[in-house]
Amino acid sequence: MLQLSGALLNKSVLSLRTGGVVGHIESVIINPNNLKIEGFWCFDRFTRQKLILLSQDIREVSPRGYIVNDHEAMTDPHELVRLKELLELDFQLNGKSVQTVSKKRLGKVSDYATDMTSMYIQKVYASASIVRNLTGGQLSIDRSQIVEITNRRIVVKDIEQKVRRPVLERAKAAVAIPAAANSKTQ
Repeated sequence: MLQLSGALLNKSVLSLRTGGVVGHIESVIINPNNLKIEGFWCFDRFTRQKLILLSQDIREVSPRGYIVNDHEAMTDPHELVRLKELLELDFQLNGKSVQTVSKKRLGKVSDYATDMTSMYIQKVYASASIVRNLTGGQLSIDRSQIVEITNRRIVVKDIEQKVRRPVLERAKAAVAIPAAANSKTQ
């Protein structure tokens, strides 16, 4: 099931052991190399510290929040050696500029949708500025269209080339088949 970025935040961390709230989700930790949500920054209810809840420690996602085994699922960032470089990057997806390989600017990332079972970001939504886009629509970009992610921008495949060529080929094939069928019947 896909969830928009806003639905990931401001949720409680619930413990199966105590049956209560042990923390509160504040922000996501995104790996820019594979667009996976590695974990969440959360506020510990008992120690009043910012800790990390790794996505692999989440047993279930419910409307009330993220369900974990117990309070120990939240970890101090200094203990997560493998995530040190990722935490130093502090990569945020929202607000990144989106452009095509041919340098055409499409807008900025306004939202993203995450598959909650795998924690991979599947869709990125880009919005153009109001001046450039009077309709106020959003562009939906699938993760397979993304070519490169940097600190400043996301580069995607040229959309126009991918859409127009197959449509024209199908249109030509559709016109050629009825014409061939009519010539055989006459």
